[in-house]
Amino acid sequence: MDKTYFINQSTSLILIILISLIFALVGIYHSKKNQGLNNYLTANRNIGLFSLTTSLTASALGAWILFGPASAATWGGIGSIIGYSLGTAFPMFFLIYLGKKIRKEFPKGSSLIEFMRKKFGKNLFKLILLITIFYMFIFLCAEITAVAVLINYISGTELWITAFIVLLSTLIYTLYGGLKASIFTDNIQIIVIGILLLISIIYIKSFVGSQFSFDFIKEKNPHLLSSSYVPSYTAGLTFFIAVAATNLFHQGNWQRVYAAKNFDVLRKSLIISFFIIIPIVFYMGFSGMVAFSIDSNIRPDLGFFSLLLKEQTTLLSLIIIILGLALAISTVDTLINAISSLIVVDGKAMFNFKKKIDYLNFSKYIIVFLSIISFIVASKGFDILYLFLLADLFCCAFVLTVFYSFYNKNINEKTAYISIIIGLVGGFLLFPAPDFSKSLLVGIFIPKELFAPFVSQSLLFLSFIVATFLPYFIFKAKKF
Repeated sequence: MDKTYFINQSTSLILIILISLIFALVGIYHSKKNQGLNNYLTANRNIGLFSLTTSLTASALGAWILFGPASAATWGGIGSIIGYSLGTAFPMFFLIYLGKKIRKEFPKGSSLIEFMRKKFGKNLFKLILLITIFYMFIFLCAEITAVAVLINYISGTELWITAFIVLLSTLIYTLYGGLKASIFTDNIQIIVIGILLLISIIYIKSFVGSQFSFDFIKEKNPHLLSSSYVPSYTAGLTFFIAVAATNLFHQGNWQRVYAAKNFDVLRKSLIISFFIIIPIVFYMGFSGMVAFSIDSNIRPDLGFFSLLLKEQTTLLSLIIIILGLALAISTVDTLINAISSLIVVDGKAMFNFKKKIDYLNFSKYIIVFLSIISFIVASKGFDILYLFLLADLFCCAFVLTVFYSFYNKNINEKTAYISIIIGLVGGFLLFPAPDFSKSLLVGIFIPKELFAPFVSQSLLFLSFIVATFLPYFIFKAKKF
């Protein structure tokens, strides 16, 4: 028996092509007068308050917010929502202090990796560069997959069609216009996102009524709001650490740190973005708790859609498609330009080709290659959450070493290398298997029965904690 969809495929396909084409044309048109390497990498270091704020916000959000927070809330409760919200927004606050320091010490730069290359030797720099690109590539796969799955859920449109159109249109304007085009389209996208989210709130309140409240959740699933519910704390800390750590390595954020007209613009933009991001991510997570409280049999990651599409109206289906596309494209163009910029800036030090190479063109070939892989992943509908968590673990092992070195001059390359490797090994030993029932240390090397129940039930949380903080104790325990 064929599944009944909310709208037909032809309508969905027209909308995907139309929205993607509009953003592509707008990006290309705006970029015609803003060509050159400086515009491609740092938007000529001349971005004002409004554009920087909207771009930081749009780049931090993505199609993942439609799935991730709602899913996490169904088992992690209020703590997971708070952790997710703060973890997504926290890098904005942190970048105020790091951004001021890096702009002062390295005013002509365009990436965090450049700064690390000057501070440490080439070996550690290459490791940090590879991990950064790996993380952003996984993020790219996740965004394309998320928007393809979303539109397939609503209209039955095949995954590869959405993935192809979104990737192709975004590649065209981003590889042509660079950061300048990405920031300009972000301005439009965040306005669209904001309006559509407000409409979704109005509709959900009208459909769900008094059920869209903490009182209803407390009545149906009190453990999700309970202060004694341990998974709420572990989930909250897990998401905070993982999301915050990875976003600090997001080259798209560092490009925007350098793109700001001056530090005052940067500081204000980061603060405003911080306070915009938190309620948006919290709202998406809260919708998951409400949906789960109404029907505990729903798919956790579809909680938001189960509320909004309760009346199965065509208009709401169209709104969700436009919202999903705007969220995805705003993130995908940031990731494409971010990866490309790293290859342009650090490619020579990384690859050290003997003959002279145009690294801007070389970066575009690399991006096309990575986009083809992303297209294959998205068209298959793979669940890449586990790979995403693995990328998070890498970033957690790097985060303290890299950013602590900003303020501690005694951390040399050897110290940094050892601390990162020990953090990775410690995290890997506790990192859960794909079924989350065991890890190398707990259940494989040593029987699970020898550990307290909390350990075997909190492997992901403990692996992130160990990977993040073990390097710090290495700094304190050893003098190299």
